Amino acid sequence: MLRLMTAELDLDLRAPVDLIFQIAVARGGAGLTEHLAFTQGDREYTAAELVDGAGSRLHRFPADAGLLKVRYSATVAGRAASSGGDALETITYLRPSRYCQSDELFAQARRQFRGLEGAALVAAVSSFVSASVTYTPGLSLGTDSAVTTLQTGQGVCRDYAHAVIALLRAMDVPARYAACYAPGLEPMDFHAVAEAFVDGGWYAVDATRLADRRSLVRIATGRDAADCAFLSYHGGNVVLERMSVTAEASDHAATEPDDHLALVSIA
Repeated sequence: MLRLMTAELDLDLRAPVDLIFQIAVARGGAGLTEHLAFTQGDREYTAAELVDGAGSRLHRFPADAGLLKVRYSATVAGRAASSGGDALETITYLRPSRYCQSDELFAQARRQFRGLEGAALVAAVSSFVSASVTYTPGLSLGTDSAVTTLQTGQGVCRDYAHAVIALLRAMDVPARYAACYAPGLEPMDFHAVAEAFVDGGWYAVDATRLADRRSLVRIATGRDAADCAFLSYHGGNVVLERMSVTAEASDHAATEPDDHLALVSIA
Protein backbone atom coordinates (compact mmCIF):
# COMPACT_ATOMS: atom_id res chain seq x y z
CA MET A 1 0.00 0.00 0.00
CA LEU A 2 1.39 3.39 -1.03
CA ARG A 3 0.64 6.23 1.39
CA LEU A 4 1.43 9.91 0.85
CA MET A 5 1.51 12.50 3.65
CA THR A 6 2.17 16.21 3.97
CA ALA A 7 2.23 18.64 6.89
CA GLU A 8 2.55 22.41 6.62
CA LEU A 9 2.85 24.73 9.64
CA ASP A 10 3.31 28.50 9.67
CA LEU A 11 4.49 29.74 13.07
CA ASP A 12 4.83 33.31 14.30
CA LEU A 13 7.80 33.25 16.65
CA ARG A 14 7.52 36.30 18.91
CA ALA A 15 11.01 35.81 20.43
CA PRO A 16 13.98 33.44 20.12
CA VAL A 17 12.74 29.98 21.06
CA ASP A 18 13.79 26.34 21.34
CA LEU A 19 11.50 24.31 19.03
CA ILE A 20 10.81 20.56 19.05
CA PHE A 21 8.72 18.94 16.30
CA GLN A 22 7.25 15.45 16.01
CA ILE A 23 5.75 15.39 12.53
CA ALA A 24 8.06 13.00 10.66
CA VAL A 25 7.16 9.37 10.09
CA ALA A 26 8.59 7.17 12.85
CA ARG A 27 11.75 5.18 12.29
CA GLY A 28 11.04 1.83 10.67
CA GLY A 29 8.58 3.02 8.01
CA ALA A 30 8.94 0.63 5.08
CA GLY A 31 10.03 2.23 1.81
CA LEU A 32 10.11 5.73 3.32
CA THR A 33 11.10 8.75 1.23
CA GLU A 34 10.67 12.19 2.76
CA HIS A 35 11.60 15.86 2.78
CA LEU A 36 11.55 18.15 5.84
CA ALA A 37 12.37 21.86 5.73
CA PHE A 38 12.32 24.70 8.27
CA THR A 39 12.63 28.11 6.60
CA GLN A 40 12.49 31.70 7.82
CA GLY A 41 12.74 34.14 4.93
CA ASP A 42 15.94 33.19 3.07
CA ARG A 43 17.24 31.18 6.02
CA GLU A 44 16.87 27.42 6.35
CA TYR A 45 17.42 25.81 9.75
CA THR A 46 19.09 22.45 10.24
CA ALA A 47 17.41 20.46 12.99
CA ALA A 48 19.04 17.85 15.21
CA GLU A 49 17.18 14.56 14.95
CA LEU A 50 16.60 12.65 18.18
CA VAL A 51 15.08 9.16 18.17
CA ASP A 52 13.47 7.68 21.27
CA GLY A 53 13.18 4.03 22.22
CA ALA A 54 9.87 3.61 20.41
CA GLY A 55 11.25 5.02 17.15
CA SER A 56 9.62 8.45 17.42
CA ARG A 57 11.76 11.07 15.67
CA LEU A 58 12.05 14.52 17.24
CA HIS A 59 13.55 17.46 15.33
CA ARG A 60 14.93 20.22 17.52
CA PHE A 61 16.62 23.56 16.88
CA PRO A 62 16.82 27.12 18.29
CA ALA A 63 15.05 29.69 16.09
CA ASP A 64 15.00 33.48 15.99
CA ALA A 65 11.88 35.65 16.07
CA GLY A 66 9.93 35.85 12.83
CA LEU A 67 7.65 33.77 10.59
CA LEU A 68 8.80 30.15 10.40
CA LYS A 69 7.49 27.85 7.68
CA VAL A 70 7.62 24.11 8.27
CA ARG A 71 7.11 21.81 5.28
CA TYR A 72 7.09 18.01 5.42
CA SER A 73 6.23 15.45 2.76
CA ALA A 74 6.63 11.69 2.87
CA THR A 75 5.80 8.56 0.94
CA VAL A 76 5.62 5.15 2.57
CA ALA A 77 5.63 2.28 0.09
CA GLY A 78 5.06 -0.69 2.38
CA ARG A 79 4.12 -1.85 5.84
CA ALA A 80 6.53 -2.12 8.74
CA ALA A 81 6.71 -5.38 10.64
CA SER A 82 4.63 -5.52 13.82
CA SER A 83 6.80 -5.27 16.92
CA GLY A 84 6.48 -7.09 20.22
CA GLY A 85 6.98 -5.54 23.62
CA ASP A 86 9.76 -6.19 26.09
CA ALA A 87 9.21 -6.43 29.84
CA LEU A 88 10.22 -2.85 30.64
CA GLU A 89 8.01 -1.45 27.88
CA THR A 90 4.93 -3.35 28.98
CA ILE A 91 5.47 -2.27 32.61
CA THR A 92 5.72 1.37 31.53
CA TYR A 93 2.44 1.15 29.65
CA LEU A 94 0.61 -0.47 32.57
CA ARG A 95 1.20 2.53 34.83
CA PRO A 96 -1.14 5.52 35.20
CA SER A 97 0.04 8.63 33.34
CA ARG A 98 -0.87 12.30 33.21
CA TYR A 99 -3.89 11.98 30.91
CA CYS A 100 -4.66 8.28 31.47
CA GLN A 101 -5.50 7.87 35.16
CA SER A 102 -6.11 4.14 35.15
CA ASP A 103 -5.99 4.13 38.96
CA GLU A 104 -9.01 6.47 39.12
CA LEU A 105 -10.95 4.30 36.65
CA PHE A 106 -9.98 0.97 38.24
CA ALA A 107 -13.30 0.26 39.96
CA GLN A 108 -15.40 1.26 36.93
CA ALA A 109 -13.36 -0.87 34.56
CA ARG A 110 -13.42 -3.90 36.84
CA ARG A 111 -17.20 -3.73 37.19
CA GLN A 112 -17.91 -3.10 33.53
CA PHE A 113 -15.47 -5.46 31.84
CA ARG A 114 -15.32 -8.27 34.40
CA GLY A 115 -14.63 -11.66 32.85
CA LEU A 116 -13.29 -10.32 29.55
CA GLU A 117 -9.70 -10.65 28.39
CA GLY A 118 -7.56 -10.52 25.26
CA ALA A 119 -9.11 -9.43 21.99
CA ALA A 120 -12.63 -9.60 23.44
CA LEU A 121 -11.71 -7.12 26.17
CA VAL A 122 -10.06 -4.73 23.70
CA ALA A 123 -13.14 -4.83 21.47
CA ALA A 124 -15.47 -4.23 24.42
CA VAL A 125 -13.48 -1.21 25.66
CA SER A 126 -13.31 0.24 22.15
CA SER A 127 -17.06 -0.18 21.64
CA PHE A 128 -17.85 1.34 25.04
CA VAL A 129 -15.75 4.46 24.47
CA SER A 130 -17.09 4.81 20.92
CA ALA A 131 -20.67 4.75 22.22
CA SER A 132 -20.01 6.92 25.29
CA VAL A 133 -18.13 9.83 23.70
CA THR A 134 -19.31 12.22 20.98
CA TYR A 135 -16.71 13.60 18.59
CA THR A 136 -16.82 17.36 19.22
CA PRO A 137 -13.99 19.42 17.67
CA GLY A 138 -13.24 22.64 19.51
CA LEU A 139 -14.98 21.80 22.78
CA SER A 140 -12.38 19.73 24.60
CA LEU A 141 -9.24 21.26 26.10
CA GLY A 142 -5.64 20.19 25.65
CA THR A 143 -5.52 19.42 29.37
CA ASP A 144 -8.57 17.12 29.38
CA SER A 145 -7.90 13.62 30.66
CA ALA A 146 -9.54 10.22 30.32
CA VAL A 147 -11.57 10.92 33.45
CA THR A 148 -12.76 14.28 32.08
CA THR A 149 -13.68 12.73 28.73
CA LEU A 150 -15.77 9.95 30.27
CA GLN A 151 -17.49 12.46 32.55
CA THR A 152 -18.36 14.97 29.81
CA GLY A 153 -18.93 12.48 27.01
CA GLN A 154 -17.20 14.65 24.42
CA GLY A 155 -13.79 14.99 22.86
CA VAL A 156 -11.55 14.54 19.85
CA CYS A 157 -9.26 11.69 18.85
CA ARG A 158 -6.72 12.29 21.64
CA ASP A 159 -9.53 12.10 24.20
CA TYR A 160 -10.93 8.84 22.81
CA ALA A 161 -7.42 7.37 22.87
CA HIS A 162 -6.84 8.45 26.47
CA ALA A 163 -10.11 6.89 27.62
CA VAL A 164 -9.33 3.58 25.90
CA ILE A 165 -5.79 3.51 27.30
CA ALA A 166 -6.86 4.25 30.87
CA LEU A 167 -9.59 1.59 30.87
CA LEU A 168 -7.30 -1.05 29.37
CA ARG A 169 -4.52 -0.32 31.88
CA ALA A 170 -7.09 -0.61 34.66
CA MET A 171 -7.76 -4.12 33.33
CA ASP A 172 -4.02 -4.98 33.39
CA VAL A 173 -3.58 -4.65 29.61
CA PRO A 174 -0.54 -2.58 28.57
CA ALA A 175 -1.78 0.30 26.44
CA ARG A 176 -0.10 3.26 24.78
CA TYR A 177 -0.78 6.34 22.66
CA ALA A 178 0.15 6.66 18.98
CA ALA A 179 0.10 9.82 16.86
CA CYS A 180 -0.44 9.00 13.19
CA TYR A 181 -1.11 10.13 9.69
CA ALA A 182 -4.52 8.72 8.77
CA PRO A 183 -5.46 8.49 5.07
CA GLY A 184 -9.17 9.09 4.58
CA LEU A 185 -9.63 10.83 7.93
CA GLU A 186 -12.42 13.41 7.94
CA PRO A 187 -11.85 16.10 9.10
CA MET A 188 -8.20 15.71 8.08
CA ASP A 189 -5.63 16.39 10.79
CA PHE A 190 -2.95 14.61 12.76
CA HIS A 191 -4.73 11.60 14.26
CA ALA A 192 -4.35 9.72 17.54
CA VAL A 193 -5.26 6.16 18.45
CA ALA A 194 -4.62 3.80 21.32
CA GLU A 195 -2.57 0.61 21.05
CA ALA A 196 -3.17 -2.47 23.18
CA PHE A 197 -0.63 -5.21 23.88
CA VAL A 198 -2.46 -8.48 23.17
CA ASP A 199 -1.11 -11.94 22.33
CA GLY A 200 2.47 -10.66 22.14
CA GLY A 201 1.86 -7.73 19.79
CA TRP A 202 0.69 -4.12 19.68
CA TYR A 203 -2.67 -3.50 18.00
CA ALA A 204 -4.41 -0.23 17.11
CA VAL A 205 -7.69 0.79 18.76
CA ASP A 206 -9.52 3.74 17.19
CA ALA A 207 -12.70 4.34 19.17
CA THR A 208 -13.54 7.37 16.98
CA ARG A 209 -14.16 4.95 14.08
CA LEU A 210 -13.00 7.78 11.77
CA ALA A 211 -9.96 6.12 10.16
CA ASP A 212 -9.07 2.80 8.57
CA ARG A 213 -6.48 1.36 10.93
CA ARG A 214 -4.90 -0.62 8.07
CA SER A 215 -3.67 2.58 6.41
CA LEU A 216 -2.31 4.41 9.48
CA VAL A 217 1.30 5.63 9.45
CA ARG A 218 2.98 6.08 12.82
CA ILE A 219 4.51 9.41 13.83
CA ALA A 220 5.12 9.05 17.56
CA THR A 221 4.44 6.66 20.43
CA GLY A 222 4.17 7.35 24.15
CA ARG A 223 2.30 7.04 27.42
CA ASP A 224 -0.25 9.68 26.35
CA ALA A 225 -0.49 12.91 24.34
CA ALA A 226 2.15 14.59 26.50
CA ASP A 227 4.78 12.35 24.86
CA CYS A 228 3.55 12.83 21.30
CA ALA A 229 2.87 16.55 20.75
CA PHE A 230 3.55 17.62 17.16
CA LEU A 231 5.08 20.84 18.51
CA SER A 232 6.58 21.83 21.84
CA TYR A 233 8.74 24.83 22.64
CA HIS A 234 10.68 26.46 25.46
CA GLY A 235 11.90 29.97 26.16
CA GLY A 236 9.65 31.97 23.85
CA ASN A 237 6.15 32.71 22.57
CA VAL A 238 4.85 30.82 19.52
CA VAL A 239 1.59 31.40 17.62
CA LEU A 240 0.38 28.77 15.16
CA GLU A 241 -0.86 30.87 12.23
CA ARG A 242 -1.73 28.02 9.87
CA MET A 243 -1.63 24.23 9.76
CA SER A 244 -2.51 21.85 6.95
CA VAL A 245 -2.23 18.06 7.06
CA THR A 246 -2.97 15.65 4.21
CA ALA A 247 -2.80 11.86 3.99
CA GLU A 248 -3.96 9.54 1.26
CA ALA A 249 -3.51 5.91 0.31
CA SER A 250 -3.42 4.29 -3.10
CA ASP A 251 -3.46 0.63 -4.09
CA HIS A 252 -5.54 -0.15 -1.00
CA ALA A 253 -6.17 -3.88 -1.33
CA ALA A 254 -8.92 -4.03 1.30
CA THR A 255 -12.38 -4.63 -0.14
CA GLU A 256 -14.27 -4.37 3.13
CA PRO A 257 -14.31 -1.39 5.53
CA ASP A 258 -12.45 -1.63 8.81
CA ASP A 259 -14.80 -3.29 11.31
CA HIS A 260 -12.72 -1.96 14.26
CA LEU A 261 -13.00 -5.35 15.94
CA ALA A 262 -10.22 -7.38 14.34
CA LEU A 263 -6.65 -7.00 15.63
CA VAL A 264 -4.79 -4.60 13.31
CA SER A 265 -1.23 -3.33 13.71
CA ILE A 266 -0.02 0.14 12.72
CA ALA A 267 2.38 -0.11 9.75
